[in-house]
Amino acid sequence: MNRIFTIPNILSMVRILLIPVFVDLYFKEKALLAGVVLVLSGLTDTLDGYIARRFNLITNLGKVLDPIADKLTQAVVAFCLCIQLPQVIPLLVLLVIKEFIMFVAGIWVIKRTGKPFSALWWGKVSTIIFYLAITILVLGSHMLPLWVIQLSVWVPFAALFFSLIMYCRTYVQIAKKQGSAV
Repeated sequence: MNRIFTIPNILSMVRILLIPVFVDLYFKEKALLAGVVLVLSGLTDTLDGYIARRFNLITNLGKVLDPIADKLTQAVVAFCLCIQLPQVIPLLVLLVIKEFIMFVAGIWVIKRTGKPFSALWWGKVSTIIFYLAITILVLGSHMLPLWVIQLSVWVPFAALFFSLIMYCRTYVQIAKKQGSAV
């Protein structure tokens, strides 16, 4: 559980290193290459989780590093998109609010239980929807009709909001359980 250099952790680190590559390509208006980097990032996310579970390489560092890599990637890509597409601003704002709440609640869970909280299915589905939508926007924002842009913002917005509500419910349940255990 305390190993550092495992394949899943290295893949998470690669995802973090891909962020500045994405930013550089995006602002040089190389949408196809930026999209490829984003897809590669998403694939490494899927691969690191699969490898970690399949080969019992789940580590405490990985439980922290993987979501950090995800959230940094999501926030940076959404921020970049906001510069070109102001319609993305509500999605970025919700992402920041959700992740702030998740960070504070996650710290609380670690202090109370001594271990990090793992992602649940709704968080994973929300992440997949987010990646699909932002990839569509990165690849085609110059030529997409307005309704596709709006759909690519509001579908992941709804998924993020649902995920936030479900995680809040889970944290309340943990708090109640911790309260009765004290």
